[in-house]
Amino acid sequence: MMRLLNTSLVYLILGLASGLFYREYTKATDSLGVDTQLSTLHTHLLVLGMIVFLVALALDALLSLSGRRSFTVFYWTYNVGMLLTVAMQAVRGVLTLDGQDPATTSAAIPGIAGLGHMILTVGLVALFVALRAGVREYLAARGGAVTATAPAPAVVDPSGPAPVGR
Repeated sequence: MMRLLNTSLVYLILGLASGLFYREYTKATDSLGVDTQLSTLHTHLLVLGMIVFLVALALDALLSLSGRRSFTVFYWTYNVGMLLTVAMQAVRGVLTLDGQDPATTSAAIPGIAGLGHMILTVGLVALFVALRAGVREYLAARGGAVTATAPAPAVVDPSGPAPVGR
């Protein structure tokens, strides 16, 4: 669990640093207010990095996800995907602020960014695999039903004694 907390802290630091970099870089290049990928980099790092790992930390505390292979796959693939994606976002943003078109500068930039998104997707699928197993164990340990959907509780109809579902 400490690994998740430390990972979240690293993304917090990266997110704050990227926001500061954006502000200072746009001031230095006289391009304040220019719409670029660099302007949303800190939000991506804070939400997709820090917040996701804080949520994973809470879920791990409740469902004991850390020992699962699928959770380890999530952790490493998600981090690799995040780093590829935000690195390309930063490159794209700096190129845009320098007056270049990132799409025509190199075809590798969108390709690597797309690869980062695909790796992120693999990580998220692995997280849901771990969550599904964790929830099943959680319900089984508490005597709950391990079905896709739980039946609706019965409600007594005031006009008769027979219970009806909601």
